[in-house]
Amino acid sequence: MATPSHHQNPTPSTKKKKTHKNPEANFLYELNSCSKSKDLKAAISLYDSALSNNTRLNQSHFNTLLYLCSTFATDPDSKDLALRYGFRVFDHMMALNIHPNEASITSIARLSAAKGDGDYAFEMVKKLGDYQVSPRLRTYEPALFCFCQRLEAEKAYEVEEDIDKMGLSLEEPQIAALLKLSADTWRGERVYNYLHKLRRSVRWVSEETCKVLEDWFCCKASEIGSDVGSVKEAILRNGGGWHGLGWIGEGKWVVKKGNVEPNGRCCCCGEQLDCVDIDDVETEKFALSVAGLALEREVKANFREFQDWLEKNAAYEAIVDGANIGLYQQNFAEGGFSVLQLDAVIKEMYTRSGNKWPLVILHNKRVRALLENPSHRKLVEEWMANGVLYTTPHGSNDDWYWLYATVKLRCLLVTNDEMRDHIFELLGSSFFLKWKERHQVRYTFLKGALKLQMPPAYSIVIQESEKGSWHVPIVCDSDEESLRSWLCITRPGGCTDEGKTGSTMDTCEIVNGPCCKSSENRNNEKCDDKTTSMTGKRKERSP
Repeated sequence: MATPSHHQNPTPSTKKKKTHKNPEANFLYELNSCSKSKDLKAAISLYDSALSNNTRLNQSHFNTLLYLCSTFATDPDSKDLALRYGFRVFDHMMALNIHPNEASITSIARLSAAKGDGDYAFEMVKKLGDYQVSPRLRTYEPALFCFCQRLEAEKAYEVEEDIDKMGLSLEEPQIAALLKLSADTWRGERVYNYLHKLRRSVRWVSEETCKVLEDWFCCKASEIGSDVGSVKEAILRNGGGWHGLGWIGEGKWVVKKGNVEPNGRCCCCGEQLDCVDIDDVETEKFALSVAGLALEREVKANFREFQDWLEKNAAYEAIVDGANIGLYQQNFAEGGFSVLQLDAVIKEMYTRSGNKWPLVILHNKRVRALLENPSHRKLVEEWMANGVLYTTPHGSNDDWYWLYATVKLRCLLVTNDEMRDHIFELLGSSFFLKWKERHQVRYTFLKGALKLQMPPAYSIVIQESEKGSWHVPIVCDSDEESLRSWLCITRPGGCTDEGKTGSTMDTCEIVNGPCCKSSENRNNEKCDDKTTSMTGKRKERSP
């Protein structure tokens, strides 16, 4: 009779927990556990034990310890312990000739800033170059924020210059800190410049940044002005929404919080906000980029012929992606290419533009097929007679043609194409989304009826007007834009709601509410969501 073997594999319940035989690996494992549980005292105890046992330490050990110490450097109960051991650990690391990396320097910079020593924090960042390591924005933050808090303006600006030299871009927290520093030290020109940096970096601001702006404008009466003509020219050149020429007007600011109507009119001051476009330089670069890529991928002679033709026929205010519209919702048994849909779009754009025909880009193969169909021939010939059609040659990609035409002529583009294909990825332009928002017209056909979705009446971005006023959108939890609060900053003389501002000539007024205008004005002014200019060309856009 067989007897049970005493050498069977142990059951899961009898298995011993696997342990690391390597002391260094054990130490790192336990340190990481302390880091996850945010247990600084346990980590320090492990470190002291490792020193007693002559455990060989490496960069990972030191980085984990430095990270934990920097995490507790701002905690009132643990600050002294964190600072004492943090610098001790870093000195030990350097004594062993273990080169710090970006994480090491970020941690020691945070410890230095917590001690109030921004100089040492910045010095550590600059030493990263000695180790062929590139800093990140977070590496600069401790020194920058420390200098800002201590009102050491020149040192903070030096940090900003270094960030710029490294090709890094400031984000809202850093810009807001520099803006507050400049405001607290009464550097109006710097405040103005940081406002524009904020405009370029974010679409809307946090409540904290909003408070910084309120504090500045409520105690500052700027009297710097610019020539009215040059301001208007700058706004057109920059794509609308800002001029960048400095403060305009004089007297104290009127600061209010309110909403913006669907047609883009500010409820607080009555000013019309702009639908902001990319500027002239960006537009030209964009057109050259599209043309360059098209010439690489298309038959050069064909695309150059189109460019020459467009130079001579530059009066169009809308470009139509013919294939996108004709094939819309045609994926059914009898579906093909809907001439009626395309004709409906052509005629609607003609009416909206004050009887100016749009330009339809369509492949010549498609046009030939339509002309061969007796029921479509007359309509297509009518398009051709009106100068509506440009037929792209065999082997071409329509996308290059309608995109180039829209950018070059700075007009509207009717298409539902989201422009996410490889063609558009090649452009790699950060301003592409802003351009699309300003120029793309989307469409739907509901039971055969055309409905166009025109570009928005205004852009939800920080805006500076030719009157010198500012409108700053504030972060909003709701998807309903009518609920978004805006900071409205105007001069008393520049506000159209005279009854509301007459009593605020000598004081700053902060009003919080859904609409800051008087009830009389609200009743007399109706919102019209059809006020968007038909043309995408800036020179003809309403102010």
